[in-house]
Amino acid sequence: METKRFHIDPEHMDIDKIREAAKIIREGGLVAFPTETVYGLGGDAKDPGAAKAIYAAKGRPSDNPLIVHICDYRQLEEIAVDLPKTAKKLADAFWPGPMTMIVKKNSKIPLETTGGLETVAVRFPSHPVAMALIRESGCMIAAPSANTSGRPSPTKADHVWGDLKGKIQGLIDGGEVEIGLESTIIDLTEEVPMILRPGYINQEMLEEVIGEVRVDPAVLGTENVHVKPKAPGMRYKHYAPKGNLKIVTGDEEKVIAAIEKMAGEDEASDRKVGIIATKETKERYTKGVVLCIGDRSNEDEIAHNLFAVLREMDDMGMETIYSEDFSTPRIGQAIMNRLLKAAAHQVIEA
Repeated sequence: METKRFHIDPEHMDIDKIREAAKIIREGGLVAFPTETVYGLGGDAKDPGAAKAIYAAKGRPSDNPLIVHICDYRQLEEIAVDLPKTAKKLADAFWPGPMTMIVKKNSKIPLETTGGLETVAVRFPSHPVAMALIRESGCMIAAPSANTSGRPSPTKADHVWGDLKGKIQGLIDGGEVEIGLESTIIDLTEEVPMILRPGYINQEMLEEVIGEVRVDPAVLGTENVHVKPKAPGMRYKHYAPKGNLKIVTGDEEKVIAAIEKMAGEDEASDRKVGIIATKETKERYTKGVVLCIGDRSNEDEIAHNLFAVLREMDDMGMETIYSEDFSTPRIGQAIMNRLLKAAAHQVIEA
């Protein structure tokens, strides 16, 4: 299969290229496109065949639900039943933007799209290319991240090209994304709304709008493999580099000493070792290949660079990777959620 690459400047959009990509969606094909969070792999959300094609292209388990992307709140009303009042409050506060709501669905969205669930995950992206593609396609677009299942999510078109070239019909190259972490997912079908995946919009921000919000214990804990996932990635190893990633936590001095010691032992065994550090600590390491994820005081920078750093470790063939932890105040939960999944919850206390 030939994959056509459309280069589109989000600030000066070529509507003809958008329409060409939208036609692929309408005809049942798949197009990867940028959002403000990561690149998504899109197909017609109402087409069971498109959902199956997404799962096949990614190598994704078919019980892992897809997120439906819309460009108008009325589209949520069109596919939902028993829509709670909290949905409109959250939409008014955070849409368009990096928040996904899980609500009860009607028959307009097939079970193939929702991983067999009677609920549907919906979001209204703020990226101009994403909004234009949804609008021009005339479809609601089901779109997980545009990567091979389990790999670090794509924040650049080249990441998508490396994973999915030849497996999908189109890729819109809109440059590097802004946020770099997937959307916050909040389940509104529970008595108390529950965060199933943390993101840029955190618990405190949600509670300011709708009151009490809980966080699913699986977000930073060990997931139950027997539970059917209600949100993308709840049950599966995600975001993982090819090398064996381990997170080292504790006092900064002890963390640096522990990573230095383990990296030295790995190098002595002729293993290629990578270290994920911050601007404040990168010069402290003498072993391994050190990649800087950003300034520890700049949470947005760390979130933006996380997946790109993991992919760079792959490009360099790192067999073992040690990362400092990044439990920062505002979106540290989201950053650590992705890092823990990438490391399969391998954590070393320094």
